[in-house]
Amino acid sequence: MIRIHFTAADFARVKFAPRPAPLQEMNTAFLKVACGDDPLLFGHWRQRLLRSLPRTVLPLRDLVPAGRAPSFLDVFSDSLAEGLDSVRATRPDLFRSEIRRIYEGSGSPPPPWLRDLYRGDSDAWALLRRAQRTAFETSLRPVWPLVQDLHREEFTRHALTVAEHGIATALTRLVSESRLHGTVWQLPAPATRNITLNGRGVLLLPTFHWTGHPLVGDHPGQPVTVTYPAGPGLPLTPTGAADPADALSAVLGRTRAAILALLAEPHSTTSLARRLGLSNATASAHTAALRGAGLLTTARVGRAVLHRRTDLGALLARRTR
Repeated sequence: MIRIHFTAADFARVKFAPRPAPLQEMNTAFLKVACGDDPLLFGHWRQRLLRSLPRTVLPLRDLVPAGRAPSFLDVFSDSLAEGLDSVRATRPDLFRSEIRRIYEGSGSPPPPWLRDLYRGDSDAWALLRRAQRTAFETSLRPVWPLVQDLHREEFTRHALTVAEHGIATALTRLVSESRLHGTVWQLPAPATRNITLNGRGVLLLPTFHWTGHPLVGDHPGQPVTVTYPAGPGLPLTPTGAADPADALSAVLGRTRAAILALLAEPHSTTSLARRLGLSNATASAHTAALRGAGLLTTARVGRAVLHRRTDLGALLARRTR
């Protein structure tokens, strides 16, 4: 649980990021790659993304040993160029302390290029900048128009909630399972933290790749940043755009996604095959795969063998409407 303690002035300083932040969205995408959860939905997406990354991106892996990332990578500028400049402008004392922090207990020393970066070598900084830019262009540039569209929708939704119900309601609706008790905003998280704003305010930033708990950045002298999941809960695809059904089809395949949609009502294998123009054997193979993934169940009812969606299968199907 994260508890963010507001003052009256802080409620007046809650801001919603007007545009997505390229580097922070990239950070959440790679965090989603690293966490390895939701293998059914995100497994193929992870594989495609990792295969697409060129070797020039590898320095970023050195910056996150044992899954711990330095705080200077959290950049919330809505311009890629300005974000890259912000990383380069990190105070030397903060940069060095973060490098020491993430490598303490990592079991291995920093690689040579990172030791050069620690000393302020300009070639090492150019290497890092190239790695970040290449990572963004490879992983996010193809879906960036979709991220921008989703951000505008989330911005509008939040603005309407504030206008109709006030900031307190807007905060609690922003993050599932969050609560506002007096002046304390409670957010779900795996570890307990208490953050006191003392007039710094809060910046709200939706992310469309991360699907876990909110990510809270607390840097001295800056607004506390809450990066929260707001996407469809499915991998973003360049052609799928805002239609979650296309994203689900990209993960499961169009035939299996269509079977899930049809199973709003129970169907037999023969019925599914007839509706989708498949042979019974092909329909049976698809239902077996969905059953193995926990998305449907099969049971005999009288003379018929009927397939029904599980709760998970129904949830996925609802997300595509």
